[in-house]
This record gives sequence, structure tokens and C-alpha cells, in this order.
Amino acid sequence: MKGSRCYARNMTSKFENRLAAESSPYLLQHKHNPVDWFPWCDEAFEKARLEDKPVLLSIGYSSCHWCHVMAHESFEDQATAELMNERFVNIKVDMEERPDIDKIYMNFVQITTGSGGWPLTVFLTPDQRPFFGGTYFPPTPRYNMPSFSQILTGVSDSYADRRDEILHSANDLVGELRRIGLAESMPSTLDADLLEHALAALKRTFDRTNGGFGGAPKFPAPMALEFLLLRHLADGDDAALEIVEFTARKMAEGGIFDQVGGGFHRYAVDGIWLVPHFEKMLYDNAQLALLYVRLFQITKDSFYESVARRTLDYVMREMTHEDGGFFSAQDADSEGVEGKFFVWDAAELSELLSEEEYEAFAKRFGITENGNFEGANIPFVNQSIENVAESIGKTSEETEELMDVILEKLFDRRETRIKPFRDEKVLTAWNGLMLTAFAAAAGAFEDESYLDVAEKNAGFLGASLVSKNGTVFRTWKDGEAKIAGYLEDYANLANGLLELHRISGNSEYFEMSRRIVDEMIRRFWDFEAGGFYFTSEGHENLLVRTKDYFDNATPSGNSAAFDALLAIAALTGEEQYRKYAGAGLRQSASHIRRYPGGFGRTLSVLEKFFAPTTEIVLDGDTEGEMFGYLRRTFLPFAVIWKIAGNEPDGFPLTAGRSGNGVDTAWVCKNFVCGMPSRSIDELVASLK
Repeated sequence: MKGSRCYARNMTSKFENRLAAESSPYLLQHKHNPVDWFPWCDEAFEKARLEDKPVLLSIGYSSCHWCHVMAHESFEDQATAELMNERFVNIKVDMEERPDIDKIYMNFVQITTGSGGWPLTVFLTPDQRPFFGGTYFPPTPRYNMPSFSQILTGVSDSYADRRDEILHSANDLVGELRRIGLAESMPSTLDADLLEHALAALKRTFDRTNGGFGGAPKFPAPMALEFLLLRHLADGDDAALEIVEFTARKMAEGGIFDQVGGGFHRYAVDGIWLVPHFEKMLYDNAQLALLYVRLFQITKDSFYESVARRTLDYVMREMTHEDGGFFSAQDADSEGVEGKFFVWDAAELSELLSEEEYEAFAKRFGITENGNFEGANIPFVNQSIENVAESIGKTSEETEELMDVILEKLFDRRETRIKPFRDEKVLTAWNGLMLTAFAAAAGAFEDESYLDVAEKNAGFLGASLVSKNGTVFRTWKDGEAKIAGYLEDYANLANGLLELHRISGNSEYFEMSRRIVDEMIRRFWDFEAGGFYFTSEGHENLLVRTKDYFDNATPSGNSAAFDALLAIAALTGEEQYRKYAGAGLRQSASHIRRYPGGFGRTLSVLEKFFAPTTEIVLDGDTEGEMFGYLRRTFLPFAVIWKIAGNEPDGFPLTAGRSGNGVDTAWVCKNFVCGMPSRSIDELVASLK
């Protein structure tokens, strides 16, 4: 399959380039650059061939702070743009829309420089082979880096004068990129010792002072924390639960959590969760909301419920399209200043609050005259409610009420500020993650408003981004879906629908999930070596067709796919789904052993793979006690089927089962069931 076509440049404006015809918010941010940008398309590479020029590929995303910096310093600069236009064909890519392109060239930069990140700047031959690259380049020499103009001139001159050397190097590097793909496909033995090995590694790297793993910068690592929760449930490891609880509380009390408006920022630049990188990503908030939901289900601690609710309420308020889709990101910057929307000057707080309110808020949230971030304050939990109450002469209950009043005042004031840019494209993979979180919260908190959000989202995705046969698209914006879905789009959506089926009892969500999974196998599975490719059969031909097993900021498409396969195998009794999961997991085993911290979601799937699976069938009222218990309870090693009366013929879980008008549950192991339970007490006892 060839690449997409470019739209013609709009010549009505000297400073409006081809990106003006794109839908990606990131690309549209660059439509007025004097750079003659192309989106990724055949015409760009053909132009490079005809004019014998190298290609300058710039990759970023809309909420990337350093992408904005480089755009302002270089891409908006007339002299730099003229140099780019004269010597290169320039292509701009949104890595969130085209992770397939990003993965290839990020691997190249990491191989050749030892690090990576965005903005990603890579120079290619007209046949897409990379020969030089890096990340951010400054407009003048600094940080021990040459200027961007020096890079442009040096690369252009080298391409003209040392072409044979460059092409030879490019061929070698392409070979290395392809070897990486082969190395990722070497199967290894699967055994449960992997889980103990990973647990020990996580315990070694756990920061016992501040929570989380390692030092600065510090990322939340929700997938590793989820694995620790499953370890706790599987073998009673209380230390694993303590790591999760300690980390979850530290994060929620830190500046990485938006204490005024709810929701989590991307990561902390320090080791104590205080100063965040202020962008808010849908995928972080989806995974972290789900983590706090699970913690509440296990511990019944209302603190975790509060954090989950404040995160989900933020998403409902700020990140949800009226049709039900979830937006992608909120920027770190506003008015060109990082964090400006989120931080507080002590003088502004003094003007806004009464003397008593200011004193209480300052004690509770660490507010000082000098601030903790460039002269301003990032609120964080500095003192307990009990300590604040004692210092201001109130009860804890009165102080809690006072804090609610103060936070409402701050929120209302903050709403008058200029908000950070919001990326309003809807990405299927990230929506699948958030769908899972809303569905799980609806069950855990018995909150139908969250179920309404989840069902509206599923309806939107089904109508706008999924065809009748289960084909999935990647992205939607302004009424248009485009770009063939990647493995992660299929897998995350399938998992979200499975969770929604579990909570709602509506079998239509299971059927949709199964259609998507069947299509995923057909389009992405490597029938020779095993494992799933990142791109589908028939996708645009790129330099390398990759397989991704590494769980980074989001689950790898493979780990999410294996999770869905295990669930469908347990629900249907069809062993081929489990065989696909097992074959794929074997591809990951050697990598997990070397770097367990990079495979959090895969480890959770392995935990389920080795655990005995429980099948629970319920014939009864959706409003009944037993279904309510199953919705509220975290049962990661069980699948649940609520009989709807329209099950397929011969469906093994429901065949011959009827409660004859009485709420009845059957608890089964490998489709061998015990005596039916007709009360909540009997059901709870049968699950022990």
C-alpha cells in the first residue's frame, strides 16, 4: 500500500503551507510556518528524488513543550525556513497519529545517539533511509550542541559531497533496524519464575522515601503498579500492596496531581513528585484513574476513590467531546509559559482568600511567598488535615469543609485564565484505555453516571471508528475518521469493551470486542514467527515492519492484545485464543528477564496466564445483589457473563443454565462448575 497523497499548498497566503489542509492539531500548529512543510506523503519523497535533496523529517506532538520551543526558535524564523526550503524537502509528522513512522525513526536516533525524545529531527534519503538525526537543536550553539542552522548546512553539504559514504552508512543502519525487529521475535520459555524475578527487581528499585521507582525524572508507572496489585492478590504479598499504596498516596499528594482541578500531569521532573511537566495526557489519566479504582476495590480506602473520581471528573469536564469521544491532551504551556495556568502567586491567593482561608490553605498545600516553582507555587499536600485543623483551632471535619470552599474559589478563579491548548483529536487506543477506567469506576463506585459516559464513548467509537466487520481506524476529528488502526487501537478498544461488558452485562459489547479481536488476528498476527506486528497487513510500506513488546507510557499493542485474547478464551472456551496469547508471550520472555520494569502490562497478563481462571455465570437481575457484588469487586483472575437471553447457540458458559426466575450464579473452573449460588453469601463463599 502506498502512502497518502498531499493536498496542494494554499497559495492565498505566503505563510500558509500544505499543513493547513490537515486535521491533526499538531500539524495545524505549523500551518503558518514559512517552512514549506509537507505531511508524510508520496509527493514529498518524489519531490526529493526529482530535486536530488535529502528529506528533513520533524516529528512531535501538540502538547510537547520542546516542540513548541523549537518551532518558535527555528520553524517560525524566516532565515532558518529559507535554508530548510532551499536545501531539503521538509516533512512534519504528528507522532500520535503516526506512531508507526515515529517508532522506526526513534529507534534510529536511539541507536545512533543513545537517547531519544521529541521533537525528533531526522534526515532521510529520498527512499526513506535515515542517515543522521537527533532531537531538539537550538537556534544558536549552546548546551554543547551546534545550532540548527549549522546542522542544516553540515548535513546538506555532506549529502552533496560524501553521498556514497552516507548511503553506505544508511544501508548499514537500516540493516540494524531490521535486526532489532528480528531480535524481538526470538521465542523463549515461559515459566512462572519470571513473575518472582520481576517482583524482586521492582522491589529493588522502589524508592522507599518518595514512592515510585528510581530517581528524577519520575514517571508514575501505573502498569508496574498494577502488576504488583495482581501479585498481592495472587499470592498474598503484602509488601507488593504496600509499594502501590505508598506510591499512589505520594503521587496524589504531590504536584504531579492537579490539586485544584483534578487529573494527573505527565511526570515529575524531580524525584519527589513536586514539580511536574505540566501537560496532561489522556492515557496517563486513564491508567492512573484505573489504578486508584483498583486500590479502592482492594482496600476500601475512600482516599483512593476520591483521587479516581477527581481524575475522571476532570476528563468528563475538560477532555470529552459532546458526542462521547475523549480528547488526547492538554498542553503544558499557556500564553507561551510552561505551567502558567496551574501555578499560584502568593499575592493572588492573599487577595482571593480571607486571612483564615489563606493561612489554612498555605499550611495544607505548602504555599510560601517565594514559591516552589520559578517564584510561584505548585500546590501539594504539605500537612495533614488533622495538623492544619489543630493549628487553626478547628475540627478535622470543619477544616475539610473549609478546604472544599477554598478549592472551589481557586478553581473558579483559575477558570478565568487563558487555558492551555487542548488537542481535540480522538485516538482509538487511548479512548480504549479511558473506556476501561470509566467502566471499572462505574462498577466499583456504583455510579451510573460513569456507566453512561462509558456507554456513550463505546457507542461513539463503534459508530465513528469501527466498521461492521471489526476494522478499526486510528483517529477522528471534526467528523472524519482516518488512518488505518494500529495494533494498539484494536487491542485497547477490545479490552475497554470487555470491561464494559463485564460491568453492564450487555453482551453486544462482548460481541463487538470479539469481532475486533478476530480482525486483529487476521490483520496483524505473524503466522510464521508469532507475535503481532504494529501495523496491519496491507498497511503503507515503510522502511521496517516492527513488532512492539515494550510497555512504555502506554501498553504495547502486543501486551494489550494478549490480555484481550485470554479474556475471550476464558469466556468462549475456544483454546486458539489462549494459544495465540501464549505464543506471543513467549516472544517477550527473554526481554522481561533483562528489563522487567519495561513490561508492566505484559507481567500483569502473565500473572493471568499462569493463574487458574474462574468463570462466573449469572442469571438474574442487573439491579440484584449478586451482580452488584460482582461489579464492585476486583476479580482479575475471573471472567463474568451475565445471561442476557441472546447468547450464541452452544455458548459453553450459558448452555443449559437457568435460574428459573431466581437470581442464580455459577462459579466454574475451566468450565467445570460448582453448585449454583442463590444468595450473596453463597456467591462470596464459592469464590473463596
